[in-house]
Amino acid sequence: MSTTTAPITSTPMQAKTGDFVWHELRTTDAQGAEDFYTHIVGWRAKGSGDPGGMPYTLLCTGDREAVGLMEITPALSAGGMKPEWVGFVGVDNVDACADRLEQAGGKMHCTPMDIPGVGRFVPVKDPQGADFLLFKGSLDAAPHRPPEGTPGTVGWNELSANDGEEAWSFYSALFGWKEDRIMDMGPMGVYRIFSNGGNSIGGMMTRDPSQSSKPMWLYYFNVGDIDAAVARIGEKQGVILMGPHEVPGPMWIVVGTDPQGAMFALVGTRETSK
Repeated sequence: MSTTTAPITSTPMQAKTGDFVWHELRTTDAQGAEDFYTHIVGWRAKGSGDPGGMPYTLLCTGDREAVGLMEITPALSAGGMKPEWVGFVGVDNVDACADRLEQAGGKMHCTPMDIPGVGRFVPVKDPQGADFLLFKGSLDAAPHRPPEGTPGTVGWNELSANDGEEAWSFYSALFGWKEDRIMDMGPMGVYRIFSNGGNSIGGMMTRDPSQSSKPMWLYYFNVGDIDAAVARIGEKQGVILMGPHEVPGPMWIVVGTDPQGAMFALVGTRETSK
């Protein structure tokens, strides 16, 4: 698979190596996905477009661009692209980081590319096959982000790997992520929570084959009341795969798929007794 997409935003991003700076949905039905996620998460959509003319939709929280949405073209589909959420990890030098990634067993899907006024990027996969992107924005400073937990923002980045220990060795060496703590999940192994010089930003584990068919990153979107969000998923013909399930916070999570088949997750509070 190869792709020439990058985050299309009126406010180019920059952050230290290892920060998740953007998230994007690739879908077979852009209008259908827009209708689904604006209803489920509460995002507001506005159109954009890259210098090559590919339609691109920005989904916003208030006046802040939160995530992007693009439709998979026939050419991209023929190259193997399927409906999926992907994350962009900020780095200081895309080419040098991509070289280190390949030396560690990862792979570039294509050569690094520039989007004028936005930044430089390359789609890659880790040694076990999970997809993500390396990205360096055109600005020297990142724009202000809403407070953690704000509805519509990405609240968590989670990797399900074939081997969680090997995945941690790869990512911690590549990005300098630090282990915050490990949670024992019994027969499912351990869940490693990690940070990038601040608060925890995600977790990784050895995958449950019943939850994912391949190694993958899963992204959790903040919502208000989780039960209301679950109802909205049903209203738009989404599928609940797991949850609501309580996690430390206390918070509640749901994992599902949208009508086009992309997996996503929500995290929120439970405002009513169940």
